[in-house]
Amino acid sequence: MTSIGKYKSFIQSLPPGRLTKEQLHVKELLLESDGVLSVYYVPYEYVNEQAKVMIIGITPGFTQMEIAIRSARDDLRSGVPDSQIDENAKRLASFAGPMRANLIEMLDQIDLPGAIGIGSSALLFADEDEKALLHTTSVIRYPVFKNGRNYTGHSPAILRSAMLYKYAATILLPEVLAVKEALIIPLGKSVSEVMRAFVEQGFMDADRCLFDMPHPSGANGHRAKQFENGRIRMKEQVRSWFGR
Repeated sequence: MTSIGKYKSFIQSLPPGRLTKEQLHVKELLLESDGVLSVYYVPYEYVNEQAKVMIIGITPGFTQMEIAIRSARDDLRSGVPDSQIDENAKRLASFAGPMRANLIEMLDQIDLPGAIGIGSSALLFADEDEKALLHTTSVIRYPVFKNGRNYTGHSPAILRSAMLYKYAATILLPEVLAVKEALIIPLGKSVSEVMRAFVEQGFMDADRCLFDMPHPSGANGHRAKQFENGRIRMKEQVRSWFGR
């Protein structure tokens, strides 16, 4: 189910070309705010229930928000059916930018492509056939900003914020349960904390989650060391999950 209809008029009114924070951090797209944290709409409601791999980030950042809204604007003007708009936006915007290259490199190094029968993890984001194997999402489906900057999962922690945890409990958890066969890859400590809470509450088994995958953001200076520390274990878990 897509909510694009509620925002269609405003999104279509946006000017051509790339979009700025001044054009997107506006009341027409604001879902809620507590004064410090603000949550905005993006057309990210497509769920691929047949996916074999589910990658979970913290929340879309402004780069992803801008690409997704721009994609929706262009699709609306081209007459693309509402039911397809969210899927297109998510495919283009998910983990867009340098962190997608970092993520692909790490997935290749734990032999994910071989386990699911493809040549490269890059195909999960680019190939029309292979992308059906992937579902991307975030603990908080919609972009969150703290004082106008990308929220990083800290200060407050998601589990300590009633407003933020609400999105995890009411949107992410049903999404995880709907994509039944996928190996779940939570990216970074903040995401893993939420997924471990779901495990502790009995919603899923721990062996379904590939814990300790570092967040692929270029701002994560410890990414290489964190990845190398867990690489062999994650590689074995990938082989075990898809060989079961």
